[in-house]
Amino acid sequence: MARRNEPVDIPEVDALPGYPLPHERDRLVGHRATETALLEAYRSERLHHAWILGGPKGIGKATLAFRFAQFVIAHPDRFGPEVATAQDLSVAEDHPVKRQVKAGGHPNILHLRRPWDEKLKRFKTDLPVDEVRRTVSFFGTTASAKAWRICIVDAADDMNQNSANALLKILEEPPERCLFLVLSHAPGRLLPTIRSRCRRLDMAPLAAAEIAEGLNELAGGSASSQDDLAEIAQTADGSLRSAITLLSGDGLQIAKGLKQLADSSANLDLAAVHALADLISARGQTDNWESFQHVLENWLHERMRQELKSGVRDAYRRVEHWETVRKAINDADALNLDRKQVVLDFFFALRAA
Repeated sequence: MARRNEPVDIPEVDALPGYPLPHERDRLVGHRATETALLEAYRSERLHHAWILGGPKGIGKATLAFRFAQFVIAHPDRFGPEVATAQDLSVAEDHPVKRQVKAGGHPNILHLRRPWDEKLKRFKTDLPVDEVRRTVSFFGTTASAKAWRICIVDAADDMNQNSANALLKILEEPPERCLFLVLSHAPGRLLPTIRSRCRRLDMAPLAAAEIAEGLNELAGGSASSQDDLAEIAQTADGSLRSAITLLSGDGLQIAKGLKQLADSSANLDLAAVHALADLISARGQTDNWESFQHVLENWLHERMRQELKSGVRDAYRRVEHWETVRKAINDADALNLDRKQVVLDFFFALRAA
């Protein structure tokens, strides 16, 4: 138990133990075209005040957002020689802005994400309105005439109706020399009014070679073999985060087991299903739980694509199936329910269908 004046170590949402957070990354894997688009926009005559960086979870949206933010703060003059000659958004390692951001924060960057619930000892399930309202004091403080202030919403998909409306209000009346970087895993689901006030940049999933590059850099080539690394890169479906979780836990075993059982659901091996569910829901194995969600989503999407292509009449039932499983997963996380039952219910529903 922490003493009265002893600092409490609050975890970072979506942190992967042993791996750098987005604001700590020195480089961005892939997305060269998107990075160039932001750089060109920054040194153009007209710079939009709000941007949606869209794309699947774990492909580098937050890393790019912090990379852009620190470049802007380090080079506040958009038309200065350093910006004009820049080839990318990198900032020198010894630059004070870079050191400050990597150390955990800069006073001119507001990073909005799901907060830690000290009472329940877990992260809140959404990005509440009180967090978004921090923008009022953030943009209301006095700053130098040349300083930029940047708000990173990470991720907008976590906002509830009230927090989305609060963000919309400030997007409608943006302060001077401010930038909003709104990260979204599914931009099409954001409020149309929010989308209409932002310029959208969609980031594509990473190629398998880029996933392998990122794993070699971050994991130090710790995959047991090049064959494992190649299979992880393929299974990750363009998400470096998913590749890391597959590598960190029992991800490959889960991926192989889930696909094999799901493909043979008509003759379901109940003992194998229970064994897989035990592995996924093992106490403390958060990587396994996250890997299960990623592999499951990819399997359902791929199955639906195959069925639509072959003319299966009720292929859209897969969408309903995924929504049901997604709700069960969210409920299990929010209410601390039995994760094993979520896995079992998926396979039983699959067999019944």
